[in-house]
Amino acid sequence: MNSSIIEKIRRAAPLIHCITNYVTVNDVANVLLAIGARPVMADDPAEAEEITALSAGLCLNIGTLNARTIPSMHAAGKRARDLGHPVVLDPVGAGASKLRTETAIRLLDEVHPTLVRGNISEIRTLAVGTGTTSGVDADAADAVTEENLAVSADFLRAFAARTGAIIAVTGAVDLVTDGSSCYAVRNGRSEMGRVTGTGCQLSALLAAALATAPSDPIVAVAETVALMGVAGELAWDRMGEHDGNASYRTRIIDSIYCMTDEELAAHASITKL
Repeated sequence: MNSSIIEKIRRAAPLIHCITNYVTVNDVANVLLAIGARPVMADDPAEAEEITALSAGLCLNIGTLNARTIPSMHAAGKRARDLGHPVVLDPVGAGASKLRTETAIRLLDEVHPTLVRGNISEIRTLAVGTGTTSGVDADAADAVTEENLAVSADFLRAFAARTGAIIAVTGAVDLVTDGSSCYAVRNGRSEMGRVTGTGCQLSALLAAALATAPSDPIVAVAETVALMGVAGELAWDRMGEHDGNASYRTRIIDSIYCMTDEELAAHASITKL
């Protein structure tokens, strides 16, 4: 597939509203700036709908869920869908607590997000109503592997078809499906797990991608998932002898800032299943 999502985002410079978590909010803002989008973070119920109306896309991330932001997420999500704007739901830690699980399921059922991105345990929780995670990390027993790839893809296809949302599961092998087409993405490095928030950053990038490529959303999502993985690969190659995870975090964002469509196309590993 010919990757073009980077230049599409840079040309459009979409304003992306993120109601996200306070652990990674700065990195989420910076990665949107790196790709050429414009971030805005407004999580107070008094302005969430108004800011959403000004934005081209919305990212809802439940990583540091609290009673104040839950109504903001619902209000912003419904406003975005009324306006025809894409909504990305990142159900961080769904399955780890009753509050997270119930909130993620309600957002899925009531907001009807355009895309849901999470690890396999979070997505399984949404699909079956209950689940287990290791904090905000996937349960090792749920992992998508080459051995269970076909079964995992069928499970995700069925969930996507039932919800009407694109489903993007990220892990050692990433899977992206709209209920019909399904792509496997084999980019990234395991060391990305040592940096807090690469998933949160990807969810925001996906909101920007969907806002700028509405005619072929499944391809835009697969390319953007590959983009994040390629950034992790290139950033790791540029690490110095005494660089650690703080340097790696910065290098990932820098790799996105500097990446071209041609570079992404050369490194992306995307297979249609």
